[in-house]
This record gives sequence, C-alpha cells and structure tokens, in this order.
Amino acid sequence: MPPGERLVQKVSSTRAFARVAPHLIPALDRAVHRLTRGKVLLSARMLPGLILTATGARSGQPRRTPLACLPREDGGWLLIGSNFGRPGHPAWTGNLLRNPEAEVSWRGEDIPVRARLLTGEERARAWRAALEFWPPYAAYQARVEREIRLFRLERR
Repeated sequence: MPPGERLVQKVSSTRAFARVAPHLIPALDRAVHRLTRGKVLLSARMLPGLILTATGARSGQPRRTPLACLPREDGGWLLIGSNFGRPGHPAWTGNLLRNPEAEVSWRGEDIPVRARLLTGEERARAWRAALEFWPPYAAYQARVEREIRLFRLERR
C-alpha cells in the first residue's frame, strides 16, 4: 500500500473526518461530476466511485448521491451504507429499500440497476470484501450500534 493511501485511511477513520466529510466530499463530487459531464469524481482518485440516482423514499423525486463503490467482476457493484461511521443509515439506503430500481453514472455511462440489500452469509462475505478493500469501514462500524447496510447493484 502506498504511504499516501495509508495516511488517507488513517485520517478517514477519525471522528473529525466523519463530521466534515459528509458535507464536503459529496458537494465537491457533484460539482466536478457536472463540470466534466460525468467523467470525473474527485473522491474516485482514492476509491472507485459512482453517482447513484435513486427515487426518494418520501419525496418520489430523483436523488443523486456520489458514493464509493466496490466494482464486482460480473459488472455489478457493492455499496456500503457506512455514513462515515455516523449514527443513522444514510438516506440513499432508505431510498433503495423503498425503490430498488435506480441508475448509476459509472465512468461517464448511465446504467440502469436494481439494488438488493444483502443479508446473512452473502452479507458476511461482502463485508469481508469491503474491509479488505477499505479497512476504515471497520472503524465506522465500531462507532455505531446499527449494522451497516450493504447493497448489491446489478445491471438491468
């Protein structure tokens, strides 16, 4: 692991990062994504990222959320609802539970997807993969009482 990556992982595991990052990172990602016509996400310089467009559970309106993702070999993605280790599930997870049909912007391409909440042994395998991919997820889980939701996105 490059030294810079280790530093980023250490910083991203802190409570201070959890307070600031949810406000700063998505705003920057949305702006850069819009300016580059879907080609660039700043946060994807460190972790693979996509823009999830899901229907709001209460509003019924499209909600665009930049998210880190774990691309899968079959062309799907794993999404981790860590909320940076803050209490409460992120809103996008509730949106997917209510409306699993969504769309992702991945490397400049808009792709229709179907989301599925992972449970049981499938979730356990995915969680191990998530921790291997980004170890700070363990610190996020340790800070919250809720079980972090994991979703599998499959192309429609």
